[in-house]
Amino acid sequence: MTLRPLHDQLVVERLEEGEQVKGGILIPDSAKEKPQQGKVIAVGNGKRLENGTLIALDVQAGDHILFGKYGGNEITVDGSDYLILREDEVLAVLHDAKGSKTKKAA
Repeated sequence: MTLRPLHDQLVVERLEEGEQVKGGILIPDSAKEKPQQGKVIAVGNGKRLENGTLIALDVQAGDHILFGKYGGNEITVDGSDYLILREDEVLAVLHDAKGSKTKKAA
């Protein structure tokens, strides 16, 4: 099944972070915070203004993004977990040192 978000919505797949160790203590999965980085899987057509003008989104499918800890709505489709966010909930798009978009978030 494919997802096509509407308007200014994004479908995001969370990127897993490495093992979290604090002070030499391994933190169990149940106590770990959810990652705040993700890969954009699909984007909507854009935001429509009151006068009918359609504004395209700045974020594109394939971008690696940062988003707020409590933003979006979690969904599960075909056994995979996704997050649906509005574009204004995206904090940043990750780029590498050369200025191009990252292939993999750090």
